Amino acid sequence: MPTNTWNRHHILSLADFTTTEYDTVLQTAASFQEVLSRRTKKVPTLQGQVVANLFFESSTRTRSSFELAAKRLSADTLNFAAATSSMTKGETILDTAKTYLAMGTDIMVVRHREAGVPNAIAAEMDRLGVRVSVLNAGDGQHEHPSQALLDLFTISTLIDPASPRLELLKGKKIAIVGDILHSRVARSNIWSLIASGAEVHLAAPPTLLPKLFAEYISEETEVRSYSPTPQLFLHWQLEPALQDADFVMTLRLQKERMTAHLLPSLREYHQLFGITRTKLQLCKPNVKVLHPGPVNRGVEISSELMDDPEFSLIQSQVTSGIAVRMALLYLLGSGKA
Repeated sequence: MPTNTWNRHHILSLADFTTTEYDTVLQTAASFQEVLSRRTKKVPTLQGQVVANLFFESSTRTRSSFELAAKRLSADTLNFAAATSSMTKGETILDTAKTYLAMGTDIMVVRHREAGVPNAIAAEMDRLGVRVSVLNAGDGQHEHPSQALLDLFTISTLIDPASPRLELLKGKKIAIVGDILHSRVARSNIWSLIASGAEVHLAAPPTLLPKLFAEYISEETEVRSYSPTPQLFLHWQLEPALQDADFVMTLRLQKERMTAHLLPSLREYHQLFGITRTKLQLCKPNVKVLHPGPVNRGVEISSELMDDPEFSLIQSQVTSGIAVRMALLYLLGSGKA
């Protein structure tokens, strides 16, 4: 596996990922995808290492996926749950992280509802001079790198199962539809898709896709303009985003992060921005649909479309997630053996 091209100690954001790093992740994930197809699905690559899943926020897919990925690599796992931890007694996040450090943790997978927590833990580990890697499993409205990487892997393996790579998406039109304002998945996907050369179209109501979103992207890339890149387009109607699209990513309405009444009703949202078979007629004939989950059936996407294997890649995303997270843990842990 191509670990000789990997020098990254933490995975906190995709904003500064290089083409080589993307391809290293994709190629490594493809190797582990092959391992997962065998009768014996376990390899000893991280044997003796400890992976701590520090999930300060609820999760089903991401947490289970990282736990299974670590076990498939023969690592020992520690699972943290905030509701039953000493944090209920006043312990700080950094003290919690240092407790797991004292237990011999090699890799910390961190998820938190506030942006910047994984970065703070990584900075503390670096300050202490320890060889502990931190992997961002989703922080507030900031980023969710592993989800964007598994989306990238799902799409690229569909195009070329034998050799997934970033360049396969060059020139593809990809529509991202839904609650983009509150979505860390959308932000990470924007970085990876722009890096691939894809044409990215964001579509949502103005309350969920304000102009400041483009300004946010501009600030991150140090480009001061409304159009941060000729590859990124913002739409307040669904149709132009779907027109001739190769892939459609629909996002969950994150009602738990909405601090104001941003939508008239879920029914109206589904009528205007919900993805259905009828609306997909605007796209390329072989269009595929993705969703990071969990899905609000009948809101972001119709139930029949979600369960239709001709269009839906949603279950493939879940399967891809294990191989991709194995790849990320392996790349971070391979230098610690």
